[in-house]
Amino acid sequence: MFLYETHLHTYPVSACGNASPEEMVRAYKSMGYTGFIVTDHFFNGNTGCPHNLPWEEKVNFFLTGYYAAKNEGATLDFDVFLGWEYAIQGSEFLTYGLTPDFLYNNPNLDKLDIKAYSKLVRKHGGYLAQAHPYRNAFWVKNPHPVAPHLIDGIEAFNASQDAKANASALEFANRHNLPIQSGTDAHSTKPRITGGIHLPCRAANIRDIVEAIKNKKIIFKKP
Repeated sequence: MFLYETHLHTYPVSACGNASPEEMVRAYKSMGYTGFIVTDHFFNGNTGCPHNLPWEEKVNFFLTGYYAAKNEGATLDFDVFLGWEYAIQGSEFLTYGLTPDFLYNNPNLDKLDIKAYSKLVRKHGGYLAQAHPYRNAFWVKNPHPVAPHLIDGIEAFNASQDAKANASALEFANRHNLPIQSGTDAHSTKPRITGGIHLPCRAANIRDIVEAIKNKKIIFKKP
């Protein structure tokens, strides 16, 4: 089995991150993971990107975490894939399967509501999972999942959430027959609890991870 982290932040792209991309790669390699998806906060979330930059420069900054991690991973036989965490009024959505060109070609992407964002992501072949859908925090306007037809999956285990919130996420996913996934929501090299998913085969690209999640061919890592 091959173990992948699905929810991870790096500093300084994510303002809340506590470790560089290179440090995160080395830490996850030492913990036995095969790879991870970098899901730094997008410009409408807890980003470290200056808001006054032109769009292309914003995207350049955003991608630095991914590229640094990927370069470090190449030296350690560790897989690194691109994703991001998109925020709308505090609710957040893990986005996989899209390319840097998608970001460069969609200026003001960060201004879309969930209906427009979901439509655009899916039009370009992306995958959208709501992260920690029952997060109870002052900045989350509606701590519940969005309408199930707007997403492709649910983060049913998030290591930063309590058992009740994760149980509610799993119940929602099962009720609506949505694929589920597990993630640490890592911000440091030493998370207290870790999540992730085991795949039966090593992923050659992000599509392999997406298809495994969608086809329910994953096993949750035990915390």
